Amino acid sequence: MWRSFFLGVGVYLIIAGAECLAVDRVYWRNHEDPPAAMNPFQRSATPAAKEFPPAPWLPWSLLSTGAVVCLYSFTIPKRLGK
Repeated sequence: MWRSFFLGVGVYLIIAGAECLAVDRVYWRNHEDPPAAMNPFQRSATPAAKEFPPAPWLPWSLLSTGAVVCLYSFTIPKRLGK
């Protein structure tokens, strides 16, 4: 059970690091319905999207941490004596 948990966490970190390498910015949009406008000819203001640019060190840190966790998951059966 522990081996599969750590392997899943490691693979997730590797995928997240690869995604951070591929994108320049991440936009977080709120998809809630905006309040209805009082005037039928008036458009309601949509909330602005939040922008999160990943730091230059973040993709490599996620990739390396994921690789170490995956390698650790392969050594768990030896540690438990199985």
